[in-house]
Amino acid sequence: MTYTHDVIVIGAGAAGLTAAGGAAMFGLKVALIEEAEMGGECLNTGCVPSKALLAAAARAQSARDGVRLGVALGIPDVDFSAVRAHVNAAILAIAPHDSQERFEGLGVDVIRTRAQFLDRTTIQAGNRRLRAPRFVVATGSKPRIPDIPGLTSLPFLTNENLFELDILPEHLLILGAGAVGFEMAQAYRRLGSRVTVVAPGAPLGRDDPDAVALVTNQLRIEGVVLELGREVIEAKRTEQGVSLVLDDKRSVAGSHLLVAAGRVSNIQGLELAAAGVEAGKDGIVVDARRRSSNKRIYAIGDCRAGPRFTHVSGYEGALVAADLALGIPGKVDWRALPHVTYTDPELAQIGVTETEARERYGRIDVIREDFSENDRAVAEGDVRGFMKLVRYRGKVIGVTIVGAHAGDLLEPWSQVITGRTSTFALGSAVIAYPTRSEITKAAAFAAHEPLVFGAWPKRWAQLISGARRLRG
Repeated sequence: MTYTHDVIVIGAGAAGLTAAGGAAMFGLKVALIEEAEMGGECLNTGCVPSKALLAAAARAQSARDGVRLGVALGIPDVDFSAVRAHVNAAILAIAPHDSQERFEGLGVDVIRTRAQFLDRTTIQAGNRRLRAPRFVVATGSKPRIPDIPGLTSLPFLTNENLFELDILPEHLLILGAGAVGFEMAQAYRRLGSRVTVVAPGAPLGRDDPDAVALVTNQLRIEGVVLELGREVIEAKRTEQGVSLVLDDKRSVAGSHLLVAAGRVSNIQGLELAAAGVEAGKDGIVVDARRRSSNKRIYAIGDCRAGPRFTHVSGYEGALVAADLALGIPGKVDWRALPHVTYTDPELAQIGVTETEARERYGRIDVIREDFSENDRAVAEGDVRGFMKLVRYRGKVIGVTIVGAHAGDLLEPWSQVITGRTSTFALGSAVIAYPTRSEITKAAAFAAHEPLVFGAWPKRWAQLISGARRLRG
């Protein structure tokens, strides 16, 4: 059998770009296949535009809140077309890092089409038939659309088209009280929309209840209406927009509807069965090395069962690149997995929450420090929130932080929880995206990059690749 490439990566989001770029830097012949936009969901319809929108909303809110510090700015004048221009500018500024030209410059064969497996070692990519001893599936996820009568007949929004709005919604209804639902609720409320959030369960369900209560209360203070613990039994079109019928027979009407009810893996059309790859309801089934049931094929990022964050995708991409190029069988370690909800105040978590720790270990220690005792917080006039350390037998296993810039305070706790302290450890840490702490990881990685991608690792990668070609 003749191989066209050493490794073929399907999907050019955070996971696929990291895997493809890393393998190429080790000297492997890499194909990267993407049918949509380079950069995937995070760059185009997720992390980047949402955080840009949140930044604009924060400026508007600072005008309202300035009077507390003796600076009266008055009611903000929001130009939504300018806000949208800011969001688009942020995407355009970051796009070159994920561009086709950049990866072709690294030696990657970038193919802009869809792909499907023909057998365990062959794919069809447009009019090209490609073969490789190893594959990486990194096709990401897409919005989950709840099974609500009438919903699919409405012109609803998801993150895929939310940032295309050219007018500010008069009244935005949001289905879902997870991170995306809460972030967009606060952003649009601060920009001037009326906002109502409807969700069947508790908000931010994977987070510490004390921290969630603080964030929830802040949204209510700012005027977001929260209909929590309510099922939607029907969705209707109205002259003004949309209407949701709740399980208590009340109706909630709005001009726009945003569905933010979670994600599902985007693996349709890949013909995974032809490649011997098992998939379940949560995505492709993988082991700790991110290998599928066909050990030649890895699955990383949102397309596989497991946590769905941009920083996790990058982490898995780096692990798989080392496995592909050097034969180093790295396994995922979720002990210090962070996630951040970028509301104001931010809610940041690394490791397990207090509730999870009590369920898992029983007897634990909890240490709490309030920002009201922090001099910087007092000086800035924002003492909302706290830090909570969760310990088991004297070892920190989880940290919750709620307050201003909480996500930027997580980084050192990754080192504490894993017990790793070195430049290499900082460079390989899983840092929540996007936070300013990423600059620490970038600098640490740059410090050991010449060693990792030096002459000897490249020679070893070539030997591994050659052996795989011979084995088929």
